[in-house]
This record gives sequence, C-alpha cells and structure tokens, in this order.
Amino acid sequence: MDRKTHNQIAVGLRTGDRQSWQQMYDLYAESIWRHTARLVSDRAAVEDVVQETFLAAARSATSYDPRRGSVWVWLWTIARRQVALHYRRQKPTVSLDQARHWWTRLNGQQNDIVADLQAPPELLASDELGALVRSCLAGLSAEYETLLLAKYVDQLPVKEISEQLQCSTVAVQSKLARARKTFKREFVKLTQTESPLKEGQS
Repeated sequence: MDRKTHNQIAVGLRTGDRQSWQQMYDLYAESIWRHTARLVSDRAAVEDVVQETFLAAARSATSYDPRRGSVWVWLWTIARRQVALHYRRQKPTVSLDQARHWWTRLNGQQNDIVADLQAPPELLASDELGALVRSCLAGLSAEYETLLLAKYVDQLPVKEISEQLQCSTVAVQSKLARARKTFKREFVKLTQTESPLKEGQS
C-alpha cells in the first residue's frame, strides 16, 4: 500500500468513513489471519481472534493516530492482545514450565537451534518449542514481532515489508537486525542458557 492510500485510510478511520474501513479490511484481513494462525493452532480459535480483532478495531478506529505507527502495526497490536486473551482463557497444551523442562533435556542441541536455527524437523515442529517461541514473541514489541513473522514465516521481501510498515527498505533491514538480536537474547533468557552468539553476530 502506498503512502497516499495509507493516509487516506488513516483519515477515514478517524472520521468514521465506512469506505475507508472496508478498504482497510480488504487490505489486511488476510494478513491478520495468517499471522494469527502462526500463534494460534486451532482454526476455530483463529476465526474468533480475527473477528474480535476487527470488532475491537472498529470500536477504537476514531482514536487511531498515524504518528504512532502504520495501520498494519495498529491492527496487529490489537490482534496480539486478542491472542493473549485467547490463551488466558484456554488451558495450554504445553505449559511454559513443561517447555523449559523439555529444553533442558535436548542434550546439547540447544545451541544449534538458537545460533543456526538448525534442528531435526521433529524438534522444530514440537509443541514445546512452539510454546517457547510464542512466549518469546509475545514479549517483543508489536513491530519486532510483525517484522520477524513477515520475514521468516510469511517470507515477504524487504520491499513489501517496508510498504506494509510505511518506512524505507534500509529502515526495515536495520529493524530486522535489531529484532533478530532481541529475539535471540530474549529466547536465551527464557530458556536460561548461555548465548552461543559471538559479539556482533545477529
């Protein structure tokens, strides 16, 4: 989405313009669904989270302030809150303590996962690792979480991410580097292991 369209939607949201709202929904509903599905495994739950996200957005649309971030970041921040509410209402399949205990029994494979993101497929697909990653992502800023999901889960090119966030490709690359570093640091803290990364490595 170009900046002109973004600004038009921003103005329309604040004034309660129905056409702007519909345009925003058409542009972002699929992305919100995809990103939510990365954090919530049950399809029915994804539907509920997405529906609640847009209902919450409708209630607060007139207070949207473009100076605090793009429409996408605003929407995803709302979606994150709805995901968090979903998990508070649900008994998790794997608790964080269970996931940490699983992590300590990997017999030296932790460094490969953190440093190189290389591990047997069954490890990367495990519920325990998913619980750790979700917990770590939830602790990041909405912008960092959005960047990491867009780049490494949706595999979007930097140019497309820059258009989504309304900033330059250079800014996206810089923010991605900081987001990776922050994620790895927080993951190490969460799992209580020593970081295998050398100074300056991201």
